[in-house]
Amino acid sequence: MIQPRLDGAIHALMKRASETAILPHYRKLSDGQVTHKAADDVVTVADHTAEEILAQGLAAIDPALAIVGEEAAHHDASVLDALAGDCWIIDPLDGTNNFAAGHAPFGILLARAEGGVAQSGWIFDCLTGRFCVAHRGMGAFANGERVKAQPSGAIPPIAAISLIFMDDGQREAVKRHIAPYYALVDIPRCAAEQYPRLALGQNDVSIFERTLAWDHAAGVLWLNEAGGMAARPDGSPYRVDEWDRKGLIGAASPALWQELAALYQKLD
Repeated sequence: MIQPRLDGAIHALMKRASETAILPHYRKLSDGQVTHKAADDVVTVADHTAEEILAQGLAAIDPALAIVGEEAAHHDASVLDALAGDCWIIDPLDGTNNFAAGHAPFGILLARAEGGVAQSGWIFDCLTGRFCVAHRGMGAFANGERVKAQPSGAIPPIAAISLIFMDDGQREAVKRHIAPYYALVDIPRCAAEQYPRLALGQNDVSIFERTLAWDHAAGVLWLNEAGGMAARPDGSPYRVDEWDRKGLIGAASPALWQELAALYQKLD
């Protein structure tokens, strides 16, 4: 590993949050432990407890960095201001809807950013223990092994396209201009799973409409470091401080990214 001491500390912290705050509630949530943040978005007691553990642990690793946690930002939007500086970014339980429904996938996403740009990212799958790591300019790793992004080889390419946060017009445009060129598969509704799928030969391309920092900072960096490509549809790089900007394309190779980006332009 490139930074064994830091990665070891982060891995231990994520594992501890998973084992003490998340997995004990898996398939054991009571009605009062699940609440709605939006019509199609829930939060559980596990999210809140895991974020507390992760925030405390990251503060101990580097107290000079601000902390941007998903649940903290939900309660106080001013937390998002720290994304423009040097900060830790926490998604304490990615795939909460899956977790609350009692099925996989779900995981933890952590990132370290400087000046709006992710420098390090960590992805932990709570059920399998898969641990993905990337540091800018140093490659991507999964369970200690260097990852080189591999397309599935399927013809047509395999696409997982998130329509959840698109309006009706966008959904119809995707069905007309993009869907015919791909074999569509269900989205995992979990970025901690979707980004590994793009590099590990399962899916070839994905479109994300909502691009919140805690969902994408770690995965975008990891996929790009693996040799795939994740960027805005116009080719500009993803920045964590553009949290309210919509649209992001991920692909197992730059060539696959370019093909989908060309089709994406027809949605306008």
